[in-house]
Amino acid sequence: MPLMRERDSKRLHIKSRLMGESLVSESFLDALEVAPQRRLFPDVNVIKIGGQSICDRGKKALPAIIDEIVANKSEHKMLLMTGGGTRSRHIYAIGLELGMPTGIIAAFGSSVSRQNALLVATMLAEHGGIEIDQDAIIKLPNYFSQGCVPVTSGMPPYDFFAIPPAKGRIPIHRTDVGTLLTADLIGARSCIFVKDERGLFTDDPKKDPSAEFIPAITASELIELGLDDLVIERPCLEILRNSQVLDSIQIINGLEKGNLTRALAGEHVGTIISRA
Repeated sequence: MPLMRERDSKRLHIKSRLMGESLVSESFLDALEVAPQRRLFPDVNVIKIGGQSICDRGKKALPAIIDEIVANKSEHKMLLMTGGGTRSRHIYAIGLELGMPTGIIAAFGSSVSRQNALLVATMLAEHGGIEIDQDAIIKLPNYFSQGCVPVTSGMPPYDFFAIPPAKGRIPIHRTDVGTLLTADLIGARSCIFVKDERGLFTDDPKKDPSAEFIPAITASELIELGLDDLVIERPCLEILRNSQVLDSIQIINGLEKGNLTRALAGEHVGTIISRA
């Protein structure tokens, strides 16, 4: 981009298409030419370990997932992210009762998600598990070259700047959203959500035994269905639909041995939600 001198001044500016633009003009954004998004780490698998579904079950679920992660460590690069689970729901409830704003409640959730990241990293310590800050994502090659399994909180770092939702004050951008945003940021090979259900159903199967399993669907189709309950946070659907680097996300049952290994190998396990 060339330099230009301001009229009647000695000041220099970098001339670009963005000079003097408000950045909110629809017509300007439509006409703006941008390069294809660079995929920073296309060989990394981003894996969300559910808080309530996996971490909160303790020795009944987490050790088996840890064993499967270790078994795949030499073949697959994995960035692990953790949910908050039951403890985050508990602190959300207290915050709501005390009239806390959305940003404070989001900060509560972040603290619990970080606790679970420490828990998972500690269980993986002898195999290279290491808890990292979200700002350290760009250092992933350093961690992998040293045989590490990086683990971080899934909560996006909005915290005090969390967007107030249309209903209530529970932040809608939680650990599923943070996981997907990270996968989109790095242009990940895959984005896998490890939960305690087979995948996506037409309703919560824990509450409605007649709920039907959905093995594959597009983000747009799922939005159109307008289901009352979802296995992932609703903003994930728009994020996936707008992604330039992710083709799909996968939701698997981490309580079934071998599902994570199969998903990492590219098999259709659980539910696959595709971008289009």
